Amino acid sequence: MPSGRTFHIRTFGCQMNEHDSERIAGLLVADGMVPVTSAETADVIVLNTCCIRENADNKLYGELGRLKAGLHDRPGTLIAVAGCLAQKDGELIRRRAPHVDVVFGTHNLDRAPVLLRRAAMEGPVVEVLDTAADDGLDFMTAPAAVRTSAFSAWVTVQVGCDNSCAFCIVPQVRGPEVSRSFDALVAEVEVLAAAGVSEVTLLGQNVNSYGRDITKRRPLFAELLRAVGAVEGIRRVRFTSPHPKDLRPATVTAMAETPAVCEHLHLPLQSGSDRVLAAMRRGYTAERYLGRLRAAREAVPDLAVTTDIIVGFPGETEDEFSDTLAVAAEAAYDSAYTFIFSPRPGTRAAAMTDDFVAPDVVAERFERLRVVVERSALAAHRRRVGRVEEVLVEGPSKRDKTVHTGRTRQNKLVHFPPSAEGAPGEGSYAHVEVTGAAPHHLTGRLVAAASGPVRRRRIPVAVRNA
Repeated sequence: MPSGRTFHIRTFGCQMNEHDSERIAGLLVADGMVPVTSAETADVIVLNTCCIRENADNKLYGELGRLKAGLHDRPGTLIAVAGCLAQKDGELIRRRAPHVDVVFGTHNLDRAPVLLRRAAMEGPVVEVLDTAADDGLDFMTAPAAVRTSAFSAWVTVQVGCDNSCAFCIVPQVRGPEVSRSFDALVAEVEVLAAAGVSEVTLLGQNVNSYGRDITKRRPLFAELLRAVGAVEGIRRVRFTSPHPKDLRPATVTAMAETPAVCEHLHLPLQSGSDRVLAAMRRGYTAERYLGRLRAAREAVPDLAVTTDIIVGFPGETEDEFSDTLAVAAEAAYDSAYTFIFSPRPGTRAAAMTDDFVAPDVVAERFERLRVVVERSALAAHRRRVGRVEEVLVEGPSKRDKTVHTGRTRQNKLVHFPPSAEGAPGEGSYAHVEVTGAAPHHLTGRLVAAASGPVRRRRIPVAVRNA
């Protein structure tokens, strides 16, 4: 592929996909390509896909249709489809969208430049591997990712998942759990800190089990939290996602004892019904879940808790949904990602066709759950009014450029106007007094700038998240 060609990456899905896109961008830059912020001006367009829900398929093919309409004005443009949906569907993508030039999956993202060059010279190519290459984990640090933030970074600690949740397709497309080297992870965070990053988020399908495949006996996640939190220059450490059945006391203790680890825990519930949880193959009961949540809140003062909940899992009765409402109310979440059940081919739940819940029933339940979650979220936010929070400044709001935004240690979004002296810089820390509360954000006024690292050099943004 000639040096100087431009590329654009659009990302669908989770934080893992976002970080994969950053790494793909790093590979393409190292290959002599130039990132641009618009697909309309790119010589190469990469769609990095998700397949966790059915609407992810619809989003991809809708985008592919839109791109096809513009190709007649741009001969030579290459379109690549990568990620989870590519891993799942492979050749099917080209059959449905013949104008796609390259398809590659989750196990060979590192081959993006090679595959694009081959497509440019020889024509369309599909390469989906069953397992990751031996050097697959090395791809995570070399070459450097083109990050979308100068001050906050993702760090993948493991790939794959060993759980067998009935609704989840992730183990099929990401493979079994493989942990990265402990020392390599700490070294990567040290490099990030030296470059001006002050906040890192540790990523994994089940971060609680990090290192279990290395030691052959026990997870190392608690030790990793302490080690990353001790890196000079790192002020905030986050992680996602833990599995409730594997949330160990050692991890909660590490959260409580490591100042850099933020007071935020994302703990997916999925359902409050023990029967439904068993059918989902989640490995815990509602009471066990609530017990671990109580222990975490007792150990970590001012802990914010978020969750995932699925509505309409096959066979869910009204009484069982009422159990979910009760657990959600007792848990008093700061926010929740709520999903309508989406059958994914090849999963256990997709075969439960006789038990699918009627769409109108699911929609009504979904709305009732939203009310419960937003009620607890608003209550939690109102309790913060009058407090002065440390906020990591993200910059002007996307909706209102006269207002700046930032996040607290609890990962709460705060909108605040600049002071008479101006706005604090992106990536700096500021003290903001909370003056108002809504279910999904806080409002406040700037009290003072706080000391903190600011990286001034702008990074080319090559990734757009769907």
